[in-house]
Amino acid sequence: MKNAKSLLESLMGGLGNTGGGQGLGGIAQKAKGVWDGQSTLTKGAIGGGLLGLLLSGDARKIVGTGVQAGGAALIGGLAYKAWQDWKAGAAVPDPAAVPMALASPEGTVFMPSDPVAADDLSTRLVQAMVAAAKADGHVTADERARIDAQLGTLGLGAEAQALITAELDAPLDFGRIAALARSEEEAAEVYAASLLVVDPEGAAERGYLSMLAARLKLDPGLIAHLHARAAQLAR
Repeated sequence: MKNAKSLLESLMGGLGNTGGGQGLGGIAQKAKGVWDGQSTLTKGAIGGGLLGLLLSGDARKIVGTGVQAGGAALIGGLAYKAWQDWKAGAAVPDPAAVPMALASPEGTVFMPSDPVAADDLSTRLVQAMVAAAKADGHVTADERARIDAQLGTLGLGAEAQALITAELDAPLDFGRIAALARSEEEAAEVYAASLLVVDPEGAAERGYLSMLAARLKLDPGLIAHLHARAAQLAR
């Protein structure tokens, strides 16, 4: 999809636009009361990005983070760092530790420099993220109506809106989502994108991630690195 990278940035809208110093924890605490009063898929007002429409559980902690990276760079950087450490045989980092700066994935398979390749990868990551956002299985008719209404006001364009709507309507198919990855590196990135939009402590979400990892044929060690890095971002 043309301009899919921009759509991915919109999905992760709040990630690259926060001021320095506050950090994720402070923003999450301020928002907690409002978040707790909302149902799973109606939390968009806090997020500042389209992803707020789709967040479930503790994935809301990522929104508003002080990490100075946009959507593609964050997802690619997370997967790239976890991949590098796993390949090097490094120990899995402490999830509670202060996260190290993510190396830029620009120019790698995790974030291609070629605009066409970047849009192609971003399209598939958007699909994976929307599919993962449905992992808890609790999209009510009212929630879906609110999502559809808000999508129509975001100025995304017909193609982007159709992509998101089609993914929301699609039945759960782990094989189809796993097929979005065309290499081992992309498999790690599809998993990373999915991990960032679910609550990994929720039972349904754990089941979703477990099945996705199996279909993507990811090594348990790589999965551990991805989870640890994502947990650091959510501190």
